[in-house]
Amino acid sequence: MSRDQRTNDNLALATAQKYALDNELPLAVIFVMHQTLTKRSFEQYEFMLQGLSEVADTLESKNISFISMHGKPLEKLSLAFTHFKPSVIFFDMSPFKSARRLKEQLSEKWPVSVVDTHNIVPVWEASSKQEYGARTIRPKIHRVLDEFDVDGYEIQSHPHEWPSKAVVPFAKVKNDFLNQISQIRKNNCSYTFLSGEANASKALQSFLDNRLKGYSENRNNPVINGLSNLSPYFHYGQLSTLTVYKAALKRLLDDSSLQKDFDALVEEMVVRKELSDNFCYYNDNYDSLQGAPAWALASLSKHANDERQYVYSKEQFENAQTHDQAWNAAQIQLRKQGKIHGYMRMYWAKKVLEWSTSADEAFKTLVYLNDFYSLDGGDPNGYVGILWSVAGLHDRPWGERSVYGTIRCMVYDGLRRKFPIEEYIRQQGTL
Repeated sequence: MSRDQRTNDNLALATAQKYALDNELPLAVIFVMHQTLTKRSFEQYEFMLQGLSEVADTLESKNISFISMHGKPLEKLSLAFTHFKPSVIFFDMSPFKSARRLKEQLSEKWPVSVVDTHNIVPVWEASSKQEYGARTIRPKIHRVLDEFDVDGYEIQSHPHEWPSKAVVPFAKVKNDFLNQISQIRKNNCSYTFLSGEANASKALQSFLDNRLKGYSENRNNPVINGLSNLSPYFHYGQLSTLTVYKAALKRLLDDSSLQKDFDALVEEMVVRKELSDNFCYYNDNYDSLQGAPAWALASLSKHANDERQYVYSKEQFENAQTHDQAWNAAQIQLRKQGKIHGYMRMYWAKKVLEWSTSADEAFKTLVYLNDFYSLDGGDPNGYVGILWSVAGLHDRPWGERSVYGTIRCMVYDGLRRKFPIEEYIRQQGTL
């Protein structure tokens, strides 16, 4: 278990249990905590560990062993597999190259299978290649979506006892790991999100009851609370998109006036999310500017020496010290809440391109800010969103202008035309 840290609607876990039951075998879940000292805030680890505590308790109640370790995944998993000699190992799917490389290395010695329980349509079923954009992957997903709209995957009490009673309790591993990473820099923000499957379920219920109706319109207005607020739970795998899809579909069947809102949710939660996984799965340059389309790289290169009216350092961006109060408000929201409203996030990213010495520097600054401060940092959606903003990924050429070239730009007056930007600035306050 790595990317999908839950017991409910977890196809990888359910597949493992079915195999174990069919073959009268015990079942264990392994989680390896791998620290990345310079890329994540302490609060992100804390959020993850709180959710894992709930996973550990649930698995224990189902007679499934939860084995947790911290260190280098290849080393720790190799030791565990050598010791336990598993009949088969099921991994949840990650599109990132490090995760795919790990599974390839382990499969040289052990029987490894990968199950995509992060997406409704598995990434390799949705498409066999990198897609140009939402318009090309959308029909492919909708064509097969009904095939994967299945009943939920429930874990039952496991009848076969795990042979080793020497498994270290998760609480001890968690505390040891927290002590080990105590030197990691804190964000010192107060996240409004509460971790774990139970809280993810409450967040889903709140969205369905209070914000699904009107979602298609309200989600693009940063001044009101119109978002689903589910992305951190998707990122840590504490909530399945299948769970949300089925719950929203049930609401639609009871109230046909929700059709536009349901369609908007599917576009964001299924099509766009799975497009991000598609890009990272089929393009190993997802974490660099080189992942951008050729037309965008050529245009950025052509305008590389254009004069910038403003240029800010990474530290100035980090501390919301620009001349633009709307941009500062977005950065303040990120630091205080661990999330920027989706519409403002586009503006936030594009202005970093405009105010950096190069597109490459802008990309690196944005990845740093996103991965350290955003509760769902280090996600395919993050890399894809940054490349869309800075380098035209999944977009098309627009009218040529200074610095941006033919990359789509956003301007302050555009914000004012869409919503009361001054109210958004007031809401965020100061750092």
